[in-house]
Amino acid sequence: MLVERKHKQLIKKRTKIYIAGHRGMVGSAVWRVLESKGYSNLIGKTSTELDLRNQQVVLDFYNQEKPEVVIDAAAKVGGILANNYFPYPFLMENMQIQNNLIDGAYKTGIEKFIFLGSSCIYPKFAEQPLKEEYLLTDSLEPTNEWYAIAKITGVKSCQAIRNQYHKDYLSLMPTNLYGSFDNFDLQSSHVLPAMLRKFHEAKINKHSDVILWGSGTPRREFLFVDDMAEAVVYALENQLPEHLYNVGSGKDITIKELAETIQKIIGHQGNIIWNGSKPDGTPRKLLDVSKMIELGWQYSTELEEGIKKTYLWFLDNIHTIKEIKL
Repeated sequence: MLVERKHKQLIKKRTKIYIAGHRGMVGSAVWRVLESKGYSNLIGKTSTELDLRNQQVVLDFYNQEKPEVVIDAAAKVGGILANNYFPYPFLMENMQIQNNLIDGAYKTGIEKFIFLGSSCIYPKFAEQPLKEEYLLTDSLEPTNEWYAIAKITGVKSCQAIRNQYHKDYLSLMPTNLYGSFDNFDLQSSHVLPAMLRKFHEAKINKHSDVILWGSGTPRREFLFVDDMAEAVVYALENQLPEHLYNVGSGKDITIKELAETIQKIIGHQGNIIWNGSKPDGTPRKLLDVSKMIELGWQYSTELEEGIKKTYLWFLDNIHTIKEIKL
């Protein structure tokens, strides 16, 4: 079978690039990596400066600023709590944000758009590892279906523009991300930052025991956010042949192994107690990243190194760490 290859694109260091969501974990990493590579014409607006839910405001912004490339790392986040208790604003605001960004980019003649999604777009019971073609082949995980439906709409919108108008609009679907500027709020954060905070607080509380949910047997994949940013730059600098790519390490570990790794890095000397009465969730979640590897991109930060960097950032920013307001 003949593999369709990427084409190098002439993206100049002065190319005007708008990063939507530049203050978030992913957007800020993309900004850092682009700056480190010499890109000097980056645009970022806070939600106060630019309400992405307002279609006319987004169109006016595009017409005024005239970016040449858009990287969409903006989203309303909130995890299971938001999904369960506030499904309508969660669905609608995410759709408004991405639809205004995508449609506005198309209407104002922007040729390149990179949409960043989430691996929750794939069916709950899909075969592992998850391939891009499994999208829309079965029902979603109910605990995040509203967010997933919004993201699927974004993926299909970029695909439709690509198919009909031949513009370079594509989507990258990352695995579980972690790193600087993550959400460490114990009520709404993901497993890795929540564990990191729990072990840190137990350590300073005389190495008290840490209670974790479930059995520790489910397997999960993690990717350092700076590696995700590198994948975005790769998609920026090349014209990739397809509309949808998974981005991950292609490796998974058990939650128990993750806990022991974090415990060792933090230096917590207490016990880990697994609360078996709490649910485990999906037994395994791993992305098939062979398409990106085939094109020449793969991750570079091993999990232990990434967690060490994240913990140092957490310690430096412990008084200002982000917590999600629902």
